[in-house]
Amino acid sequence: MVQYVGVSNVVELVRSVGIEAFLLGLADYIEADFRRWEQFEKTPRLASHSQMGVIELMPTSDGQHYGFKYVNGHPKNPSAGLQTVTAFGVLSDVSTGYPCLVSEMTLMTGLRTAATSALAAKYLARKNSRTMAIIGLGAQSEFQALAFRALLGIKSLRVYDIDADAVSKFLSNIGDKDFDVLVATTAEEAVAGADIITTVTADKRNATILSDNMVGGGVHINAVGGDCPGKTELQGDILRRADVFVEFPEQTRIEGEIQQMAPDFPVTELWQVMTGAASGRRSDEQITIFDSVGFATEDFSALRYLRDIVQGTAFYTDLDLTTQPEDPRNLYGLFRQPETVLQRSVA
Repeated sequence: MVQYVGVSNVVELVRSVGIEAFLLGLADYIEADFRRWEQFEKTPRLASHSQMGVIELMPTSDGQHYGFKYVNGHPKNPSAGLQTVTAFGVLSDVSTGYPCLVSEMTLMTGLRTAATSALAAKYLARKNSRTMAIIGLGAQSEFQALAFRALLGIKSLRVYDIDADAVSKFLSNIGDKDFDVLVATTAEEAVAGADIITTVTADKRNATILSDNMVGGGVHINAVGGDCPGKTELQGDILRRADVFVEFPEQTRIEGEIQQMAPDFPVTELWQVMTGAASGRRSDEQITIFDSVGFATEDFSALRYLRDIVQGTAFYTDLDLTTQPEDPRNLYGLFRQPETVLQRSVA
């Protein structure tokens, strides 16, 4: 039997732990895996693109466990009552090849994306940062706000979206979370005075969510929405006068903001900053950008965290996913066994 963590399991688990405490624990696992970056097998995600969106597989292994996530990105889905992103993941034992955990990863992707964003900002934003602008109030926005408060103490938000319903949804969801929120009428108004700017829009196109004249010295930009070929949010001039930090360059150059730039455009890998192998923020006037596209190790970390935190709890069920015949070479024999014997052999 394989442990299965479903949507209702994650919802109840996060409620029991508290979402900010859960984000802090998740961030610890993500950081621990970034710090052992060189132990992982790494490859850009395998993507199948269509006019409607993309379906991706994101695999990695640390030699002891193998993990992958199946995830889609379909920006027009909400118009049909469907989510833009859905996902599930698997964690397996490398020594046997057997899966040990299967989990929903739609909620977990929202949580791990926000935790990674805030973790990067912990290393790259000014230490006295107090105000964050969020441009794009879709499914990721609340997670971002809560993660930045949990890890950096951000309580002042300046938010903007072209969709009034998205604004209302955001305000309703965080209304009891004790944030100081200014709802801006333009993106320019949202970023004015912000220490950190998070861009997290969904349109699958080359857009200019931030133009160069909107970004002053010392700002940290958390660029989340540019996450596939042909989809960007930042004007190229911003990248040219900033220091850009990425997860895995081979993937980010295809999908991130730096797809706009030359193949040799300089970037620094986030794991190098965390381990002290490279510098992060060097001055209060420096502009830093985390060009976030999401990488497989972050999902691996999320699966590890779930596996560990659910042990000894009621927040998982056993899934009848793998066979266990008495004779491993006699798989066909399962069809010949009486039902009661079969039930014992797969239990």
